[in-house]
Amino acid sequence: MFSSKNPPRGRICGVLFLLVAGLGLSACNETGTPPSAAVPLTASPEDMVLIPAGPFIMGSDKSDDSGKQDEYGLVKPLYLDEHPQRTVELPAYWIDKYEVSNRQYRVFVQARKMPEPFEWSQNGYNLREDRLRATDLESLRWIATEYFKLDIDTRRSGRDELLRLMLADQQAKDVLPATGAIWFEANRYCHWAGKRLPSEAEWEKAARGTDGREFPWGNDWDAGLANTGDNEDWGEGMAPVGHYEKNRSPYGVYDMAGNAWEWVADWYKPYPGSDYFVAEAF
Repeated sequence: MFSSKNPPRGRICGVLFLLVAGLGLSACNETGTPPSAAVPLTASPEDMVLIPAGPFIMGSDKSDDSGKQDEYGLVKPLYLDEHPQRTVELPAYWIDKYEVSNRQYRVFVQARKMPEPFEWSQNGYNLREDRLRATDLESLRWIATEYFKLDIDTRRSGRDELLRLMLADQQAKDVLPATGAIWFEANRYCHWAGKRLPSEAEWEKAARGTDGREFPWGNDWDAGLANTGDNEDWGEGMAPVGHYEKNRSPYGVYDMAGNAWEWVADWYKPYPGSDYFVAEAF
């Protein structure tokens, strides 16, 4: 999925949550352009969810809490740029059930010879044995420590063990959400996959349903349901795609809160009739 409320707004489909980190991808199909011309709207494309046509409540009229703004070190208010709350009508569309994983995005990078996300070169995800500059034991020990940050005493490890541990680390990263892609790369990924970025309205409806709830699961915050700064797992970094079973929207879309930011197609700007000015956020 890609969505973020930074310019341009963007889930490769997603809503901005306060304590998310990185950038996630998700893709969305318009009703008129389903993933395959042979797939009717009543069928379910693989790992996509149909969001039915109709109205939903978008935005919020809640007042800001200056205490939380200070606590989280936020430059902009929490709710002011969500004003005014209103009803928005949308046609039916498909949206990815899960965020785009590193494994999925890597297929695109290799097929189109795209730049790798910066994080991949920092955590060793882009390395394979045939891409290592050297495979002697001392070089592997250095790579395991400096790139993979393996929590082991590499002085006690042999070549085969180091290669096995690095491969296992990469396989664990396969299922993490793809992060670090700029909007244009996310947009290209969507088109390559036969999809497109969702609009902010499409992302928000997929995230909260039609009842105006504040979180995908309801109106009460529960730190144990998402990977955020309030969760004890936060220090471990990104969680695998779909890891939090209860972090689902009313339509069954996962990870719409926490873990990774997601791009949407829209530019960041105040809503019509808003009392918020974009300049306050930058």
